[in-house]
Amino acid sequence: MKQAILDTNFIITCVNQKIDFLEEINLRGILPLIPKEVIQELKNNNLELAISILKKENKLFKEISLGKGHVDKKIIEYAKKNPEVIVGTLDQEIKKSIKNPKAVITERKRISIL
Repeated sequence: MKQAILDTNFIITCVNQKIDFLEEINLRGILPLIPKEVIQELKNNNLELAISILKKENKLFKEISLGKGHVDKKIIEYAKKNPEVIVGTLDQEIKKSIKNPKAVITERKRISIL
């Protein structure tokens, strides 16, 4: 099964735009990976809606640990070690740093894999 690692701003944007990102990714046969560090960033920023969605839909994704350090840098490291994993991000630095396929949000509030 294909996998997609999601960063904090990707999740926040999906929630703000009312995109059912976990369901949409799952329907494509892709398992979302959400780092514990991303969940912690959501908690630190009091993003209750995003946290409640993740708690409710916890069977639709796998929680992983990236270890200590800056979350974006750890996502880049993970992506480079796993070139087949799709990266869900809006962060330009992450996009420039990796060659992995990317999950992006389109103008029509859909998720596309590039």
